[in-house]
Amino acid sequence: MRTALVYHEEMTAARLLWEDPECEIERPERLTAALERLQQGGLEQRCLQLAAREASEAELGLVHSPEYVSLLRGTQALGTEELRALSGQYDAVYFHPSTFHCARLAAGAALQLVDAVLTGAAHNGLALVRPPGHHSQRAAASGFCVFNNVALAAKHAQQRHGLHRILIVDWDVHHGQGTQYIFEDDPSVLYFSWHRYEHGRFWPYLRESDADAIGRGQGRGFTVNLPWNQFDPELVLISAGFDSAIGDPEGQMQATPECFAHLTQLLQVLAGGRVCAVLEGGYHLESLSQSVCMVVKALLGDPAPPLSGPMVPQHSALESIQSARAAQAPHWTSLRQQGSSPILSSSTWSPEERPSPVSPGGPKFEAAEAQTSAVLSSLLDQLHLHPTPPVRTAVALTALDAALVLPPEVLLQEGSAPQEETQAWARLYKALAQDTAFIALGKVLHLLNGILDGQVSSGIATTPAIAVTLEVAISHGLSHRAQRVLCVAVGQLDRPPDLTSDGRTLWLSIRGKEAAALSTFHVSVPLPGTTGGFLSCILALVLPLAYGFQPDLVLVVLGPAHGLQDPQAALLAALLWGPAGGRVLVLVEQESPSQLVGVVGRVLHGEAPPILGPFSMASPEDLQALIHLRGQLEAQWKMLQVAAPS
Repeated sequence: MRTALVYHEEMTAARLLWEDPECEIERPERLTAALERLQQGGLEQRCLQLAAREASEAELGLVHSPEYVSLLRGTQALGTEELRALSGQYDAVYFHPSTFHCARLAAGAALQLVDAVLTGAAHNGLALVRPPGHHSQRAAASGFCVFNNVALAAKHAQQRHGLHRILIVDWDVHHGQGTQYIFEDDPSVLYFSWHRYEHGRFWPYLRESDADAIGRGQGRGFTVNLPWNQFDPELVLISAGFDSAIGDPEGQMQATPECFAHLTQLLQVLAGGRVCAVLEGGYHLESLSQSVCMVVKALLGDPAPPLSGPMVPQHSALESIQSARAAQAPHWTSLRQQGSSPILSSSTWSPEERPSPVSPGGPKFEAAEAQTSAVLSSLLDQLHLHPTPPVRTAVALTALDAALVLPPEVLLQEGSAPQEETQAWARLYKALAQDTAFIALGKVLHLLNGILDGQVSSGIATTPAIAVTLEVAISHGLSHRAQRVLCVAVGQLDRPPDLTSDGRTLWLSIRGKEAAALSTFHVSVPLPGTTGGFLSCILALVLPLAYGFQPDLVLVVLGPAHGLQDPQAALLAALLWGPAGGRVLVLVEQESPSQLVGVVGRVLHGEAPPILGPFSMASPEDLQALIHLRGQLEAQWKMLQVAAPS
């Protein structure tokens, strides 16, 4: 489960040698500040540290033309004025005598990270590099980018390791047009980018950055400008730009560092967890360094801090998602089933509408700096007050099964809650007075106390009396630190009659008899019978509700006749790990197979869930049930608006 960190101090050698307000933000301190923050947080020491190597010119030729590589090689011998003149031939680029060496190290770091992950030396990792790469094209530098590091990594994974399906996720605030151009006719690489566009009035000012740019030839549908399990990638590459982070002078956006941890965690359920992140943009040093730390913590398996603030999507974001869905629907059966609305707005623009570049350090940014500092300071305070629990995963069993397979670091809990605490609850429920149920309750309460007290991140427990044990767990959680509890009950389980209706508990039943929103905080949906239906249910209903509710504790309960296959249960637990900062307790029946307990325990510990198997489309009945529920709930739960078009 090791996380690789690839870096080389010589990548800090290149710097701007003349005055250029547009380029001065791309400076060596971007790397040193991020590395110092990783060291201060003890994260570098937890990683497999690899010194970056230079990419060979043959490796650079996987993407770039020989003439372009030769041109860059020649910059090593140029003087300052010659470098300045050459830089002026490109858009937002500067060259330095060390640029060729630094860029080869950056590309080599990306290749080295892919090798480490695909050979099993590491499970995932981050390449901390400069210069960035995603704007670079076959024969042109652009936007501080010299060689396209992520594109080279994808080509290397294909040719060296024989991969056939690679997902590239680009969350930099700028569209990675270089990566898009390189793979726009290649159906083996799915390029997914979300970026600031402003209808073509935000750099790089390209019409092909819009949602209806979907690729060419055989690659149509494999360029997504806004990932689907339908693609089932063998490797996930992240163009990890942090210029959308709060305080950044380029992006002027408001993404807080913990957002990037949640994005990383969501991507880790794909490709068996083989995720390689490569640094792109990010120019506010403190915001950049904290965001890098959040990604590394997620890769290491640490829980992400819960997202704060109102979980309400902006109308412009909904428009962008709807436009992307409409453009992609002809190429993805999962989207065609949902139906698509027409693209909402025109994306035409004229050159005179392009805004002038905004220089950092102006009054607007100085006024925002205080807010940025306050937000980043608040995050540090939150991490200090709620550090990563010493135990990542604990398992509480009434009897140990020799067939149970768990990582050695998973704690097999032997302790129980104090006798008087267990007896107090058992007196309220006759079913808990029986010996095995009483013992199981003590173990569940002990595990739950560990989660609520910050000693354990997540856990799984077995019990012979699952319905009443669940009722106790909800009440106990609400009376001990948890302000809001999300309960996802799968199987033949009824909502406890005494459950309060004060908005502190959200009860979501999967395998209900019909799709119904019995109240804002009581939702029931039948269990879909196909992989496509199950994914739609989780991604279009369960996850948006979970993030919108912002729980302090998640209870996942696999009750009688729950009907989930092991990979489905594992995926459900993995995705619900994020909304509550990792505080997830899974309850299963005592008679559950050890294989189910093992796979869920491993996922809670950080392993990727097993693949669901061949993709099969959702049934019309399952889709209609989701549409019906969304119509009932969207007014109260705004995050559901993101999941599918109205």
